[in-house]
Amino acid sequence: MKKLTLFSIFLAAVVIILGAYTRLTDAGLGCPDWPGCYGNLTVPLSEEKVAQANAAYPERPVEAFKAWNEMIHRYFAGTLGVCVLAIAVIALRQRDKGTPVKLPLLLLGLIIFQAALGMWTVTLNLLPVVVMGHLLGGFSVLSCLFILYLRLRRHQAANTDALQYEEHPFSGPRATAFQSSVKFFAFVGLGVLVTQIALGGWTSANYAALACTELPVCESGWQGRIDFKGAFSVPNADNYEFGAHDYGERVTMHIVHRLGAVITFLYLLALGVRVLVSNFATQKQKYVSVVMLIALCMQVALGVSNVVFMLPLAVAVLHNAVAAVLLLALLNLIFTVATVLQRNAVYKKEGEKDSSVGIATPSPPSTPFNPAGAFSTHANSPGPISGSSASHILPRAPGGFHG
Repeated sequence: MKKLTLFSIFLAAVVIILGAYTRLTDAGLGCPDWPGCYGNLTVPLSEEKVAQANAAYPERPVEAFKAWNEMIHRYFAGTLGVCVLAIAVIALRQRDKGTPVKLPLLLLGLIIFQAALGMWTVTLNLLPVVVMGHLLGGFSVLSCLFILYLRLRRHQAANTDALQYEEHPFSGPRATAFQSSVKFFAFVGLGVLVTQIALGGWTSANYAALACTELPVCESGWQGRIDFKGAFSVPNADNYEFGAHDYGERVTMHIVHRLGAVITFLYLLALGVRVLVSNFATQKQKYVSVVMLIALCMQVALGVSNVVFMLPLAVAVLHNAVAAVLLLALLNLIFTVATVLQRNAVYKKEGEKDSSVGIATPSPPSTPFNPAGAFSTHANSPGPISGSSASHILPRAPGGFHG
């Protein structure tokens, strides 16, 4: 199941990238029906089928390039749906073994809702709310698959005792307070990042990515064009392809997205740096923070490049892909913090239980366990789980970690 989940993560990332490519090549209505294409399972190519398709949809003649973009996206999305269904079935069959069940079932529900959004994207002629929801749904599926994979990996490691000596931060109130504060601020950062992704989706769905082509804000006179009410409303239109908002409303969308990018960058930068410089963060948390900061800087650079180089297709697609990487990195940081807090709580509970019967129980080791199988302390020191009442506190190295 873990391998299938990992494969599904790859598929979900491909679906997000293909969705961005489809949207950016104006192929969202490349096939005017759903789930097929002009009534076929593939793009009509023969002269006879093309003539039949054009007769059935005279307002939308066949454009093979756009139709293939749309159908390839649907093929990958359908394959992802089958994989998620298989994950849900396996989870139900293995629920007695401690395999997560609620998350796979939630994923199955998300996939079904995503399919409905894909259908409404076509049948409602690219209604911006639906297009943005479809984008957020794709990111939600990817996020849930990633969390499921982390949980399965932790579950497998726990069953093989691989987590018994996994790295711990320093024990004590200060370390716990640090981990708790990082968890809180990381969750706030998750809300900030998801809001920014939604703003990007709204900007793209309304074809406002090039409403402003100058830095740092927009062309001169932008202050007089601001219209928040109109920018975040849905005007009446028969077709929303190429946008239905006026220029001032698109300028407002673009500027709000830029402002959100600045807020997101500063917030996640502060969060990542705080983890990196802390002596109470684990080495894994520092590594995840480095990945998050690299993705953050790349995302800003890609956003600026979209403006400077007038939305190159490759850069715009990569902008979506790096947003997904940034989201997964932040989720990984939250997961590692939650794992540490949960493990420390277990140690504390066991310590209180054993102390009530007069048994000295060691607190979590303050130094990481190296792969060779020994803590970096004197060879005659008692083991961390020996149960001995002798001294078991390990020395704290500068920075909190040994080799």
